[in-house]
Amino acid sequence: TNSGIFDVSHMGEFIVSGDKSLNLIQKISSNDASVLFPGRAQYAYLPNGVGGVVDDLIIYMIEKDRYMLVVNASNIEKDWDWINKNNDLGAKLENISDQMSLLAVQGPKASALLQQITEVDLSSIKFYHFNKGEMAGISNVIISATGYTGSGGFELYVDNNYAEQLWDAILAIGVSYNLLPAGLAARDTLRLEMGYCLYGNDI
Repeated sequence: TNSGIFDVSHMGEFIVSGDKSLNLIQKISSNDASVLFPGRAQYAYLPNGVGGVVDDLIIYMIEKDRYMLVVNASNIEKDWDWINKNNDLGAKLENISDQMSLLAVQGPKASALLQQITEVDLSSIKFYHFNKGEMAGISNVIISATGYTGSGGFELYVDNNYAEQLWDAILAIGVSYNLLPAGLAARDTLRLEMGYCLYGNDI
């Protein structure tokens, strides 16, 4: 009805860069990453080569020859090993999972709430698109509209050093929007209602 904030910082983030980055992603992904452009994201699977799935993930094209792969927390090590095993193309890989925090503000009032603390026009960020800008005085926040709740809203990728500052700023402005912190089980009920897979039995 209003909005909720989820701390999903447990997710994994890998950077794939260099002139062979797209080649590697095309090799390991079930989707066609060649259609991406800076500011566009894509849902995909990592096929395991024998008819199954290593994991599902979201691919973000940050800029030319630079992508961010967001993977499930329980599979960070497995996914990292799988991608490296398949990287015979010379793409540069960096695991930044321990450096990034991720806050998801979801619900019908999420956009109006977050617009109070950013100059980025949130209404211009379409589904499975993202922007990078300042939020709550923090630079280079990735503001993504790939919500896995089906309730609308944004995911905010930020350096660990600024996560608490961002969380506090959102909670402060969120009082007038009836914002509540929500646990992952609450997020999972929303995901289930939308028919979105959660890695594990669903897939």
